[in-house]
Amino acid sequence: MSTVIHILHVVSAGMWLGGVVFTTAVVSPALKAMKWSEAERVSGRSVIGRRYAKVGGANLLLLLAFALLDGLTAGFGAAFYAEYALLAALFSLVVVHGTHFGRKLAKLADAERRAQSPDEAASLAGRRRALQRVSNKVSWLDLAISLAVAVLAING
Repeated sequence: MSTVIHILHVVSAGMWLGGVVFTTAVVSPALKAMKWSEAERVSGRSVIGRRYAKVGGANLLLLLAFALLDGLTAGFGAAFYAEYALLAALFSLVVVHGTHFGRKLAKLADAERRAQSPDEAASLAGRRRALQRVSNKVSWLDLAISLAVAVLAING
């Protein structure tokens, strides 16, 4: 039984990592290739993000459940505790990224499209770009932590 749980733990880590890699390596570049304005791309990314949150959230919960079950059946060790700490950080990043960055970027993009003057639009675009730079760094941190979690799951 512990082998099955370990396999499910590793598979769920791979599913989570695959989703993160897909959004980073496929969705983001595809949106950049669109002939849309930056504000329209942010809006498109927001729609994709809200839909993906349901699948990604389920994947992350499965990963947490199987990581805990794997620790229970295999005996908790340093690798499991490290993975749990990384999973806690990952949950935090996912929540902050989706609730703070995602919503704020969507609001700024919407306000930018409805701006009454070019100066107002430029100011909003500058704020949006600054927030996007931080959001991109959070995304890369998410990817790095997700990779570390997958490695720990495999070696756990």
